[in-house]
Amino acid sequence: MEKEEKQGIVFATFAYILWGLLPIYWKLLQDVGADEILANRVFWSFWFMLLLLMVTGNLRAFKAEGLALIKRKKRLLALITASVLISMNWFIYIWAVNTNQMVEASLGYYINPLVSVLLGVIVLKEILSRVQVASFILALIGVVIITASYGNFPWIALTLAMSFGLYGLVKKMIKVDPAIGLTLETLTIMPIAMIYIGYLFSKGTPSLFSGMLDTDLLLIGAGVATAIPLLFFAKGAQRIPLYMIGFLQYITPTLTLLLGVFVYGEPFSLIDFISFLFIWAGLTLFTFSRSKWYVALPRRIKKVHGH
Repeated sequence: MEKEEKQGIVFATFAYILWGLLPIYWKLLQDVGADEILANRVFWSFWFMLLLLMVTGNLRAFKAEGLALIKRKKRLLALITASVLISMNWFIYIWAVNTNQMVEASLGYYINPLVSVLLGVIVLKEILSRVQVASFILALIGVVIITASYGNFPWIALTLAMSFGLYGLVKKMIKVDPAIGLTLETLTIMPIAMIYIGYLFSKGTPSLFSGMLDTDLLLIGAGVATAIPLLFFAKGAQRIPLYMIGFLQYITPTLTLLLGVFVYGEPFSLIDFISFLFIWAGLTLFTFSRSKWYVALPRRIKKVHGH
């Protein structure tokens, strides 16, 4: 394995581990409402990313990309849509973590890759292989089982999966550097976040700067906690093939699931295990279908048979 690919695996793995452990950070802010956490996350993410662009000398590229987006209305609309989708995703995830629903949140990120491919079929008219269709059926069985066992629709999981899947789809239309993209997205939604923070101050009910230094640092640090994993992921994604990202991306929901069950004591019944088993089987089949080994399989079979 080449040195650059090894570095890519380390960077991407570290990013997914950080994302998987992020619920611990949000749990430290459990006494703060998810809406206020989100507003601070957006606000401080923008300023941290702007500072980072200044330090790395990418501020000119950021300005150029911003001006180009203003001139191209479709790309600007795509950026606004991406900003709304990722903000929705962040809010639901923070709320789920702080209301002890991490198991269902992890389910959302397990089924997200399948949702992304389904969107590709519906919107981009991509064609699935039989193996990929089989993986969808297995995952769907798992979702049906967990829906029946809960007695209600797993809306947290499916909203997280759909919002992030749509976010990825919209991002295809923009195609900008990850750091510049995150800065632009947070800039788009920051005025709303700033107005909301101002509203909380006017009511005298903000958690920020209310006398609790640890809370202040955690709310401000939400910007850093958001940006760092993304930057490591960007470094990793540039160095490793797509199938490798497909394998590594399951680190995040696995860590979230383990935290929810073993650290924060969320229930995980036999029915939950069976439904997750179907989803894991579907994901394993799906990930294998995208790997270079599966793609090369027909050629190997022909070689063995002497064709």
